[in-house]
Amino acid sequence: MNQSQEIIGVVLAGGRATRMGGKDKGLQLLNGKPLWQHVADALASQVSARVLSANRHIDIYQRSGLPVYQDTLADYPGPLAGMLSVMQQDQGEWFVFCSCDTPFIPACLVERMVQQRGDSPRGLGA
Repeated sequence: MNQSQEIIGVVLAGGRATRMGGKDKGLQLLNGKPLWQHVADALASQVSARVLSANRHIDIYQRSGLPVYQDTLADYPGPLAGMLSVMQQDQGEWFVFCSCDTPFIPACLVERMVQQRGDSPRGLGA
């Protein structure tokens, strides 16, 4: 990764969790640790900063010490709303968005994405 580029790692944990019976997916435990934390930990060495996108249990997420951004659009319109809200509220040059239910992201995810991006001025998603 080019260290001169600021890449913000975003953990998306702002959904309604309707398929989970309304339980906050990011707070579900895996090996004694919340799912969101597995993702944030995996991103830690890959990005210049990490933030959370969440709409419920804000106080719990804030205990992490990471910035927590809520959707700027009403009624939980989906993950794209979380992405938009983070980009509106944070000054990052580049963002990598990972869902809170992807605890096994590879340690080289961001590096591979940056390599694939090359000199393209556009964003890249996985």
